[in-house]
Amino acid sequence: MRAVLPLILICAAWFGASTATAQQRPVTVVELFTSQGCSSCPPADALLGKLAEYDDILPLALHVDYWDYIGWKDTFANAANTKRQKAYAYGFGTRSIYTPQMVIGGIDQVVGSHAVKVMDLIHRQQAKPQRVVLLTTRVGNGGQRLRIERMTHLGLPAQMLVQIVRFLPRAQVDISRGENAGLSITSTNVVTDIQSVGVWDGMEAVEFELPSPIAPDGQASAIILQAARKGGYPGEILAAIKVE
Repeated sequence: MRAVLPLILICAAWFGASTATAQQRPVTVVELFTSQGCSSCPPADALLGKLAEYDDILPLALHVDYWDYIGWKDTFANAANTKRQKAYAYGFGTRSIYTPQMVIGGIDQVVGSHAVKVMDLIHRQQAKPQRVVLLTTRVGNGGQRLRIERMTHLGLPAQMLVQIVRFLPRAQVDISRGENAGLSITSTNVVTDIQSVGVWDGMEAVEFELPSPIAPDGQASAIILQAARKGGYPGEILAAIKVE
């Protein structure tokens, strides 16, 4: 409890006065690369849980598998998450990866337990002009259609990936071995799958049919529009929207 309280106070200081207008602002994506076997990760997991309370932030927990050898196999670990973290590292110009790491907006990275730095980077992302808007509409067969429109004449990346992110909104796991033995860890928005469904060049408005159902029972989903850097590495996240 002592580790969580400061995070609550910091979040309130940054966002408390602005939550009433949160729906009017673009969504900032915060990806946390974490592991149940990492003793430094629980404070970052707790911070991610606080971020989930704000409508203009999409926090995502991506559990990696490279801690699984030290006594506890992460129940949500996925090699695809480790691959995504490595791809970010190459894009950032480094080959090292670690936990807990937060990647904010696809372009900034910080130690995930450094709450003040995390809040500062989120604030900087929110201050940027909105360049793209994502809209979803229901169609006759019960499915959904996604429409992407540019909002400004400011430059856009040459290639942007349209991705569906599926996740468990909340999960609690009792850890019996490893560095966190004896702890009960609550995880928020645990990513189970990231599926690319299209590419956009940023020129004309475009529409995509979304899968139906978009996520399995018990899971939630979101759409993120992310620049593809040279070499195919993930880049800036231009827009995101939660989809029901």
